[in-house]
Amino acid sequence: MTRPFVSVLIDTYNHERFLEEAIVSVLEQDFPSREMEIVVVDDGSTDRTPEIVGKFAPRVRYLKKCNGGQASAFNAGIPETRGEIVAFLDGDDWWEKDKLSCVCQAFEARSGIAAVGHAIWDEHSESGRAVAIAPEREYTLRLTKTADARLFPQLKGFFGTSRVTIRRAVLERVLPIPQELVVEADEFMSTVAVAIGGGMVLRRPLTHYRLHANNLFQFTSGDREKVLRKYRVMDCLARQLPQRLALGGLPSSSIEAVMESIRVDADRMRLILEGGKPWQTFSVERASFALDYAKVSPAYRVFKAAVLALTLVLPPRRFYQLRGWYSNTKLRKMRGLLGEPTSPAPIIQVGIESGNRA
Repeated sequence: MTRPFVSVLIDTYNHERFLEEAIVSVLEQDFPSREMEIVVVDDGSTDRTPEIVGKFAPRVRYLKKCNGGQASAFNAGIPETRGEIVAFLDGDDWWEKDKLSCVCQAFEARSGIAAVGHAIWDEHSESGRAVAIAPEREYTLRLTKTADARLFPQLKGFFGTSRVTIRRAVLERVLPIPQELVVEADEFMSTVAVAIGGGMVLRRPLTHYRLHANNLFQFTSGDREKVLRKYRVMDCLARQLPQRLALGGLPSSSIEAVMESIRVDADRMRLILEGGKPWQTFSVERASFALDYAKVSPAYRVFKAAVLALTLVLPPRRFYQLRGWYSNTKLRKMRGLLGEPTSPAPIIQVGIESGNRA
């Protein structure tokens, strides 16, 4: 079998605690080193990142730039790659040893596919507990089909950085990524790529996604600065993604299906930050409920009706404070007694590991 030459693009910012593990996980792939290159894009780190990357020269190529966020890192790094396909990895995550072999086999099996994503291990840095998150089955998506476009919001998390690999010819059509996307540039990149040539999601967890205090994307509801940052990037996605999807040849029905959940998230962030009218909270939460679930038990529907009633009597900020408190308590676990709802593309836990591995 003739393998494609693969570029591994590692984007990093102040990941000195984790970066060496990320690089080593690539170097130890069961994939011929002569058929792979590793490029590290340092988005203006102020820690020991240059020293850590230097340990692996010349096997690893180092690109230093001023801090500008994820989109600027991708815009700088992708043109420097030489591979037929480009695999992305955040500097605080790491891969299973056969990650590249598996995704290359998927590209060979689906010669026309633009992007391959896959399941992940959610690794909690402090406790060392790992939970495997996977789709219920393998998916091949063509967003020109409205039905697939409706499924994509449920599956797009499997096309995030550290688990997505994209053909370079497609990436050339995706660039440039809007510089405003200091985080979630991967969502823009992967969505446009799948729109152009389709995507495939593998069920096997091949990436360890590390959850830690300095995650730029994962945060608590009370962190106003991170909520504001997410609102800005969601607003950017809501404004700029539709026109890029149209250029990718998507019909308007598919664009609307892909964009609806993004608009809901942007509206929710705005209500958390700025407040608004109770009916606006009701509208956002009702739309979110309709998008997230395909099958709902009668008992759960009653529970949700009670939650929606609260949106009509509480100011938006107060409602989301209450919701955040509820999510962080054991009360949320009691919801399972009502019968957990099922999403259009069910996401399941396929394994749990314990112990401090981080």
